Amino acid sequence: MIRMPLPWLVFTALFIFLAGILFTWICYEIARRRGEAGKLRTWTRCPVCAFQYKVNPSLRVLRCPQCGGLNEHRRIKTL
Repeated sequence: MIRMPLPWLVFTALFIFLAGILFTWICYEIARRRGEAGKLRTWTRCPVCAFQYKVNPSLRVLRCPQCGGLNEHRRIKTL
């Protein structure tokens, strides 16, 4: 049996609990950002009117549905 004073036992339990929460949070953020990046592959922004619209990724030149301008397919940049 491991003998440990009560304050150290509380500190150890709290540290393990908070480390678990931090690990879960980091994993969730990584998964969320990967999913967000996958969704933005099919969206583009018109440089003329700044309208965001969904596109077919196989097309190179696109027509904006808002202003009618021709645009090249560029992905929306994320932070």
